[in-house]
Amino acid sequence: MIHFLSLVSRRGSHLARQQYDVIVVGGGHAGTEAAAAAARVGAETLLVSQKIQTIGALSCNPSLGGVGKGQLVKEVDALDGLCGRAGDWAGIHFSILNRRKGPAVWGPRAQLDRQRYREFIQSELLSTPRLTVLEGSVEELLVSEPNPEEPGHHIVTGIRLANGSHLISASSVVLTTGTFLSGSLFLGQSMSPGGRIGDAPSSAGLSQTLRERLGLRIGRLRTGTPPRIVKDSVDLSLAHVHPPDSHPTPFSFLNTHTRCKPEEQLPCYLTYTTPGVERVVRESLHLNCHIQQETKGPRYCPSIESRVLRFPGRQHQVWLEPEGVTSDLLYPQGLSMTMPPDVQLRLIREIPAMHRAEIHTPGYGVQYDFVCPTQLSPALQVKSTQGLFLAGQINGTTGYEEAAAQGLWAGVNAARWALSMPPVALSRTESYIGVLIDDLVSRGVTEPYRMFTSRAEFRTSLRPDNADLRLTLKGFEEVGCVSTLRYQEAVRVRDSLQDALAALQALSLSTHNWRKKFPDMRMSEAKSTLLTGMDVLQYNDVSFEMLASAFPECLLPHVEFSQRLKIEAVYRPHCNLQKKEIERIQKEENMSLPQDIDYLSLPVSLSQEVREILDRVRPSTLGAATRLQGITPAAIVHLLNYVRHTGQKERRTHRNQPDRKEREEELCARNAALPQ
Repeated sequence: MIHFLSLVSRRGSHLARQQYDVIVVGGGHAGTEAAAAAARVGAETLLVSQKIQTIGALSCNPSLGGVGKGQLVKEVDALDGLCGRAGDWAGIHFSILNRRKGPAVWGPRAQLDRQRYREFIQSELLSTPRLTVLEGSVEELLVSEPNPEEPGHHIVTGIRLANGSHLISASSVVLTTGTFLSGSLFLGQSMSPGGRIGDAPSSAGLSQTLRERLGLRIGRLRTGTPPRIVKDSVDLSLAHVHPPDSHPTPFSFLNTHTRCKPEEQLPCYLTYTTPGVERVVRESLHLNCHIQQETKGPRYCPSIESRVLRFPGRQHQVWLEPEGVTSDLLYPQGLSMTMPPDVQLRLIREIPAMHRAEIHTPGYGVQYDFVCPTQLSPALQVKSTQGLFLAGQINGTTGYEEAAAQGLWAGVNAARWALSMPPVALSRTESYIGVLIDDLVSRGVTEPYRMFTSRAEFRTSLRPDNADLRLTLKGFEEVGCVSTLRYQEAVRVRDSLQDALAALQALSLSTHNWRKKFPDMRMSEAKSTLLTGMDVLQYNDVSFEMLASAFPECLLPHVEFSQRLKIEAVYRPHCNLQKKEIERIQKEENMSLPQDIDYLSLPVSLSQEVREILDRVRPSTLGAATRLQGITPAAIVHLLNYVRHTGQKERRTHRNQPDRKEREEELCARNAALPQ
């Protein structure tokens, strides 16, 4: 750490009036990924952070990944980003969430050692060629008249540091200000400027430049963090132990194992709120100015105050998570709060496992400015300002993983802009990063955006296991952000998987012979067709290792990829069907939606957020529904299937029951045939 700081300080003393290709403002998850990506593309890059010591810090929860979020980490790693390898180095509790469901929605996740994670990120930045780090605060952006050959009203030309002595020129600038852009901290009835406790907010001049000089639409969002609890003051025997996976699964495709050995992993603990917690929340509302604000907070990571008010009388989960191997603190996931410190202590002591708990650092709330992301291009460049890119919470998102993904892509495109290369984009069909960016720039946000697998309509093909095949080759051949070493490994994996799939497809036996090979396999005796090894691998009780033991000469060389081959076999037919569904939607955009649909109780897979939007707006057509802010393409698929299914049932009923006019005509005909 000391070596890192001294080298940074020495670099910083020679920065006056230097020219850089890219300047990145902010040293959080978005900023570190942006700076490293820009340098990998080939740009001379400067990273400016208010505090060198906090570069790569985990500001809130000490964890990485999860459902939807883990997919982003895998994709960032596939593009040679930092956070996946940092997670493997700093992880102290690894688990795969959602294992009961299919592999497409598995969520790789790890609890992290805060110090190890920060040190890994700083070490990586220090060893990155073409990357310089400077401690300082940015006062304003330098802006001038635009290049008339490019769209936009302005062009960014650099930054001015807060002390006024440094003007630093650059061809492009990436802003990753997180919660620091005009940030305000809330604790009880007190408010102070800041984006994180112990740190100052970003300069007011930067926010003013965005709002007044560039004319950008600025909004306000809020978030919060729980108190940190002294571990020795908690009675963990009163909580449920949640052990890690016995075999840790690395985030990075370059790693076969994690730094933390399986037996060295630490457990997490689960406990629950009590009626006493709800009582303390309600009794202290008048002391809590943050919860009384109308600023939107995170729907999927709400404060305990918001949860109690929205869901009264319920029991809420509280996860007690370790903060590091040598840390004496616990992070109570689920207890984000902004009430006065003495009231926070009363609240946590209403939970049996924490009836004698002590608070090391109180929880607090943060409000901050964000730029409405519909003003950005898919390259994350501000449409009206040439060379200005935004990434992370400044775009209205929440979470480390969402920030890292945006940072990497903004850094890539900022470097390409500076080097006079065309921008690159990722589509929804090839990555969760593409889904994230498309949602932001096309739909915008009304509350902090969080990634879920349900937001991706192609999620059966956008799996954690195949992110390298989807993105690493493109990252090297088209984008330029992937190292030769990683590219060569991805090519080896691709070729090996193709050989293995060809070998499986070449294995063709009758069902009778397959049953002779595997007597315990649940295969219908009525079947008499030929099945390939690929077909048989789709059966739940068949593994690739079983097939390799039966056909060692052709399959044993590929046993390294046994799990990936199993997943590929299971999902191949689903991926084909999914693509057809999306094509069908494009043809049926004008389908009418019945105005009497009860969206809140509709028996289809829709999130509560989507149900509330549909119920409030009540779109007349499927096409109108697709353009609603907050409606995911996956939700449209489910809605389309429901309307088509109910419409077919009504038509069948209509055909079987003649209408009144038909019955009257039939009666008249019969009467006419009677003798007069």
